[in-house]
Amino acid sequence: MSLEIKVPPVGESITEVTLANWIKKDGDTVAMDEVIAELESDKATFELTAEKAGTLKTLVNVGDVIAIGTAVASIEDGNAPAAAAPAPAAQADAAPAAPVAAAAPSTGGAASAIKVPPVGESITEVTLSRWLKKNGETVAMDEAIAELESDKATFELTADKAGVLTTIANEGDVLAIGAEVASISGSGAAAVAPAATAPAPAAASAPVIADKNYASGTPSPAAGKILAEKGIDASAVNGSGVNGRITKEDAVQAKAAAPAPAAKPAAAAPAAAAPAKAGARDERREKMSPLRKTVAKRLVTVKNETAMLTTFNEVDMQPIMELRGKYKDKFKEKHGVGLGFMSFFTKAVTEALKDWPAVGARIEGEEVVYSNFADISIAVSAPKGLVVPVIRNADSMSLAEIEKAIITLAGKARESKLTLDEMTGGTFTITNGGVFGSMLSTPIINSPQSAILGMHNIIERPVAVNGQVVIRPMMYLALSYDHRIIDGRESVSFLVRVKQLLEDPARLLLGV
Repeated sequence: MSLEIKVPPVGESITEVTLANWIKKDGDTVAMDEVIAELESDKATFELTAEKAGTLKTLVNVGDVIAIGTAVASIEDGNAPAAAAPAPAAQADAAPAAPVAAAAPSTGGAASAIKVPPVGESITEVTLSRWLKKNGETVAMDEAIAELESDKATFELTADKAGVLTTIANEGDVLAIGAEVASISGSGAAAVAPAATAPAPAAASAPVIADKNYASGTPSPAAGKILAEKGIDASAVNGSGVNGRITKEDAVQAKAAAPAPAAKPAAAAPAAAAPAKAGARDERREKMSPLRKTVAKRLVTVKNETAMLTTFNEVDMQPIMELRGKYKDKFKEKHGVGLGFMSFFTKAVTEALKDWPAVGARIEGEEVVYSNFADISIAVSAPKGLVVPVIRNADSMSLAEIEKAIITLAGKARESKLTLDEMTGGTFTITNGGVFGSMLSTPIINSPQSAILGMHNIIERPVAVNGQVVIRPMMYLALSYDHRIIDGRESVSFLVRVKQLLEDPARLLLGV
């Protein structure tokens, strides 16, 4: 008996969807609740799951536009015996040569499903960015087996028991929270133990296989990121870690050694290389990361759904620079961190928000939500893209505490170790394009916030002070804001207040 799989209702205003991708192919065996296809509407991407176990028969093609309620596939009965039948045959074939395989099922017990855990209240799906352990490998309890990416952070998926890993989802798949990504069957310890009592030929080869399956040639998460960024294949790196695992140090060294092989062919045939380089018109394509795709969608959404304006001002940085020059050594000696510009700007923003709370407000439905605290988001350029960690209660922190918080969050961002809690809930954002040399820009609001302050580079320019032309280190400031809840008077006054506090830092200490 077959069961039709139809397009479910996915939203009150959505009447049709596009079949973006078949996760399972026609004729594949599927399990109940297994993801079989991806559907796209004009607002979001949805996953279509199997309502029973069986053999999949597809009815529509990738790219077809389908009305809600239309049948896209059917699932035929009879998959269970077919799936079970090969097991005895495979067992019979393997029995003479590999008694270890026969012993594993008797000690392992039932398979344990590994599902996507909840990673945050607002996150409904994640992307499986990378398998740290491969299909068929033996894993230990609590060992990291995969990396999951949301639009805000990267998470590690760990094994909840020891055993043999069977992967279900593929790298790049978008998975709903609670979706099954893998299963672990048997017991890792029990499966390896019989190898010691096996005949001599089997015993000689078993440890090699076990070592290879466990760690040999597998990079740690940090090492994997370094190798991926440099385009180095992990199979070309010799691991110095436990059981041959590739460590971060191995990856760093491989990065330095990678250009050497490429230099030999160039030296061997300089005449052939020169014309190719001179006339080369190559292109390179890279798939957008989940983080980059989500950031792109959100930036466009903010531009389309907010009445965004930008107002500008300039600030004389000489008072702050003189203050830093006078006390930076004593400040670092006492607090263990350097005295940077960002702490002054963060403190000035928190003071200005007390005078103009609408700048730190946000729209929720038909209400405006005001906060009596200041959680300041700091934009950080990380290897995988722009992230915006949050300094909680920055309004009650000292300059030293702010500097320490910035260093901690920036370090976590560059190592992809930020937690979801450290990236959500900000009331106002500061971004510093000046570190890259930007002179002026119009930053885009970090939704659902209503304003963002853009810092820029400091350039010495002639300005008039008390009727005299003098050279001063000047910085342009840009405040982008949502005109739906912030009026021109509030936005300009807020920026002027920030300017006043920065040009007279004593005000920050006196609160005036």
